[in-house]
Amino acid sequence: MKTSEIRRRFLEFFEKHEHRVVPAGSLVPGDDPTLLFTNAGMNQFKDVFLGTDRRDYSRATTAQRCVRAGGKHNDLENVGYTARHHTFFEMLGNFSFGDYFKQDAIRFAWTFLTEELGLPKEKLWVTVYQDDDEAADIWINDIGVDPNRLSRLGDKDNFWMMGDTGPCGPCSEIFYDHGEEVPGGPPGSPDDDLDRYIEIWNLVFMQFDTLADGSRVPLPKPSVDTGMGLERLAAILQGVHSNYEIDLFQALIRAAMRVTGCTDIENRSLRVIADHIRSTAFLIADGVIPSNEGRGYVLRRIIRRAVRHGYKLGCQDLFLFKLVDDLVDQMGEAYPELAEQADHVRKVLKIEEEQFARTLENGMTILEQGIADIEGNVIPGELVFKLYDTYGFPADLTADVAREKGLDIDQDGFESRMAEQRKRAQSANKFKMDRDLDLALDGATNFLGYETLAAEGQVIRLLRGEDTVSQLSVGDEGVVILDQTPFYAESGGQAGDRGVITTEAASLEVIDCQKHQGHFLHQVRVTDGVLKTDDRVAAKVQRNERENTARHHSATHLLHAALREVLGTHVQQRGSLVTHDKLRFDFSHLEAVTAEELVQIETLVNHHIMANAEVTTELMDIDSAKAAGAVALFGEKYDDQVRVLTMGEDAYSKELCGGTHVQRTGDIGLFRIVAESGIAAGIRRVEAVAGPYALAEIRQRDAVVNRLSGQFKCSVDQLESKVQQAVAHSKDLEKELSKLKDKLASAAAGDLTSEVKDVQGVKVLAVRLDGVDAKSLRSTMDQMKSKLGSAVILIVAVDGEKVQLAAGVTKDLTATFKAGNLIKDVGALMGAKGGGKPDMAMAGGGDINKIPDALQAVPTWVEQQLSN
Repeated sequence: MKTSEIRRRFLEFFEKHEHRVVPAGSLVPGDDPTLLFTNAGMNQFKDVFLGTDRRDYSRATTAQRCVRAGGKHNDLENVGYTARHHTFFEMLGNFSFGDYFKQDAIRFAWTFLTEELGLPKEKLWVTVYQDDDEAADIWINDIGVDPNRLSRLGDKDNFWMMGDTGPCGPCSEIFYDHGEEVPGGPPGSPDDDLDRYIEIWNLVFMQFDTLADGSRVPLPKPSVDTGMGLERLAAILQGVHSNYEIDLFQALIRAAMRVTGCTDIENRSLRVIADHIRSTAFLIADGVIPSNEGRGYVLRRIIRRAVRHGYKLGCQDLFLFKLVDDLVDQMGEAYPELAEQADHVRKVLKIEEEQFARTLENGMTILEQGIADIEGNVIPGELVFKLYDTYGFPADLTADVAREKGLDIDQDGFESRMAEQRKRAQSANKFKMDRDLDLALDGATNFLGYETLAAEGQVIRLLRGEDTVSQLSVGDEGVVILDQTPFYAESGGQAGDRGVITTEAASLEVIDCQKHQGHFLHQVRVTDGVLKTDDRVAAKVQRNERENTARHHSATHLLHAALREVLGTHVQQRGSLVTHDKLRFDFSHLEAVTAEELVQIETLVNHHIMANAEVTTELMDIDSAKAAGAVALFGEKYDDQVRVLTMGEDAYSKELCGGTHVQRTGDIGLFRIVAESGIAAGIRRVEAVAGPYALAEIRQRDAVVNRLSGQFKCSVDQLESKVQQAVAHSKDLEKELSKLKDKLASAAAGDLTSEVKDVQGVKVLAVRLDGVDAKSLRSTMDQMKSKLGSAVILIVAVDGEKVQLAAGVTKDLTATFKAGNLIKDVGALMGAKGGGKPDMAMAGGGDINKIPDALQAVPTWVEQQLSN
């Protein structure tokens, strides 16, 4: 049975048993800082289990793509060397949200495996949590499992937790017995880590929520979360022992053979490449871009690991990006977003491969040179760190090279130098869940702000800090929760409204509005009187700010559509900020947006503004909205009923959005891009203004142009030409100044020969030069080497407050003296830092008052090197 058939039959089985088939969630968990990547099918239902989110269904089933390559759940180093470990895998799951519990969950699993798929009952072994008598009784007495094929296991094996905090509970696992010919024992036995008994399904009975302090509280309703490994089940049904032998992997392995030229299908490197193309492609399709921290760092590490295994196979060409089409052939039907993003995935992979190729070339040269200079069989941690920090050469690759040459690396020394980078690289391990106070309030605030900016409401809760209070008095700052409100609570990048809340006895300034557990939290400052719980209030939003916020939010939608039209459909939102005075939009794109492209984008937005098309809002279910072409924004969580905003000519923009907007696009008035920049690898940011703020920005620029015209005494039309002439003249002056400095340096070099000392037959020159910049310093060093023929040289250049050092050793002496060591040892005396090659090294900074100490130390340093 093919892998695709197993996936289809699983979903159909549970759909037949009244489960909603829910699309897979993104590999980047939305609005969940506790997770690096989606690592289980239940991630997208976490808030449902916690009771803070509600769905219009109580049963669900999914085929969820997962990645475990960082943080608590990390299988990366095992991939390619075991039969079942992957960075990317598919988890088939069925879920109950306060509906059925242990008995039905166990019955569904057993029926699907033994009846739907026809697995022999005598081949299945089950486990339960050590104290879970209820589950054991169901297995033995209801299902009829032989008690001799049931194991009771402890917290490590049969108590499931998604992370350090969150939903958790006892679990029951189903194992498949591969038979006596395969080594290994049943679960709970001393040799249960061998390959005879393989876990295929985990039934988690969600009963508790683990808090940040480690305590566990019962969930609102006991629920069920199950996960079955698709690859493991496919191996069993296809009669093979390793996941890498199933149809899906065999197709990818053969593709890897094609692009690398490898002819040995059993080579483990092919397994690594086949696994890693899945995780890297799907991560990129879900918006992750290679970088040096967080999710991007893990993606980069997986890509580079795949490329390294290609090199092991003898492939020196770019190859990984060529496998994207093969992956789409295998998985594109089940995950159409992969096919849609295929071009973008190929481009990202190719760029990263090219960059890593340069890294390998540069790093290997430095490493080979460093190995040649070491004494003993340990590569210093400092060299390992330098390769990583300066050249981007991975430490694990240095370790691989060391093993091939029979060497070790100084891991402790490397770790001590890598402390800060390690913190950044492992930031995923430090993700903490920000669990705010529990409001313990039923229902939700009724939001009236789509229809009105002023409304009456009743106070249902007052907070000062995290404490519930009965009143807030003049001077107090706190939180007011109303039964209904016109104030928009911060969401989807749109800032919360500001305004006032008043009664006959009190006045409060609303400085922000946030949303928590369905309730709107008005952050207030009491300016007069006393507000009490149950008081009736008048709530009024600041109209001008709300209208300008709406202008910027609607402009953001048009901007998003224009970016996708001009740059490509790979553009995905990566964050936004909408306030009354500006907008900021972050999106995935590999290159800087050109000036010409920015003009196109700005022109498109303003075209749709001037069209003055009506902005329409429709309420529909999430599936219908996506089917209608509505764009779901990155990182946002949506209810089953969503608001679909359509604006621009011919429905130019159609997005899911709960924010507040203009009634017609013409209400935006004017749109102006003020900045474009890169904020992370593959992430760009556009900042813009709309309405009166756009007009003010244009007037401000006009004022600058007019002032410059006055200074250059020309018309605006002539200004560009005048500025170009001034810049050209400035460059000419800089060239003349550089030539003069070179002449001065040359003259100085001619005078320096008298400063040369003889140290045991070695010419040594250590001098200070004033008014010499970096370029002239290098020129002077080259001239002195040429004049002296054989020498050790240190020149300290002082240019104003700037201090730079150059150390030089002529080629004939580099076997004894290293310029890099000279600059390091002598530079340390004055606090200068730097490095370089054996014949030339540079350093900067340091205490100008300690230059004499550094110069005097050079002859002594030469004597020490001669005595070693």
